[in-house]
Amino acid sequence: MTRKFTSIFALLLTGSLVLAACGDGNDNENDADNTGGNNDNNTEENEVNNNNEDANEDEGNNEAAGDVNIGNLQLGTGSTGGTYYPLGTEMATVINNNIDVDGFDLSAISTGASVENIVGIMSGEMDLGMSVHLPALDALTGDGDFEGIEHDNFGFMGQIYPEVMQIVTGADSGIESIADLAGADIAIGPPGSGTQSAAKLILAAYGIEDGDYNPYEEGFGDAAGRIQDGNLDASFGLLGLPAGGIDELAASRDINLIPISDEGLQYVEDNSGYAAMTIPADSYDFLEEDIQAITAYAVLVGSTDTIDEDLGYEIMKALYENSGDIAHPQGDYLTHENAMNGSDGLPLHPGAERYFEEEGLLD
Repeated sequence: MTRKFTSIFALLLTGSLVLAACGDGNDNENDADNTGGNNDNNTEENEVNNNNEDANEDEGNNEAAGDVNIGNLQLGTGSTGGTYYPLGTEMATVINNNIDVDGFDLSAISTGASVENIVGIMSGEMDLGMSVHLPALDALTGDGDFEGIEHDNFGFMGQIYPEVMQIVTGADSGIESIADLAGADIAIGPPGSGTQSAAKLILAAYGIEDGDYNPYEEGFGDAAGRIQDGNLDASFGLLGLPAGGIDELAASRDINLIPISDEGLQYVEDNSGYAAMTIPADSYDFLEEDIQAITAYAVLVGSTDTIDEDLGYEIMKALYENSGDIAHPQGDYLTHENAMNGSDGLPLHPGAERYFEEEGLLD
């Protein structure tokens, strides 16, 4: 059994404990007895599910279990200091406020992000999750962080925004390139996050492997606090652009963004699905020149075990037709024009597929 294989099962075995500890403080804690549909539903919920059975009887995994508690659905986001959590919280609010399903309630919960969210869907602890599209592809084939374990009980439900890897250091750190990170104290992102996977890939491009640096497996919010106090050399963050956490850090301390070199970029492109992106100098007040970086898509995925076609359709309609109510800057990307970005190679959730077809977004 590989180390990655073991770590994924460790996430599965401890999922309910992790999620219970990651609530956002607004009664969103995950009750292990209420997830995965272990409680009886009220009469209205049973009627909805019974009506869906005939339409979905041939859909296999696309049919939500009849005893799913739609009043306790969970959306896995990320760490509180990153982009996923505040944006995901607004997404859940918009869906709750606009969905036409009696008794529906969706809670956004803080997690380790991409990998943990997909594992949570697999185990029935989560119903929706935010993820970089590349780990989602790995989950289907049992590659990368999912080595040896294939996940197929989720479907693509739309792009959220483009993610950009941003490598932050203190301006007085003496770090001018990624190669300088050998031996440094580095925040590489939480376990199970797209940030950590991408950070290790980038470091490997410069011959920097595990053991060649001191890793801090934490979200960008905690890492920013360490950089501000001078207790951390650098932090990787797969974030929206611009990132509010970086703006906040720059207001209290002089910082730099470290670019990836042409050689490093070539290694990353040869060994992953990440693509090159230029961070324009006007993205942040402290930048004096463009920064070469890598990018991927943040996407929404949904369980095909707990969210059937009808419910998935209503979630999509509520989110995409009211995305203008989202104040977070990355909410601007939740448009029909961007909806299919990051979908290549991923199965569509049947509810999303119906919505995309209705809106003329599929070929």
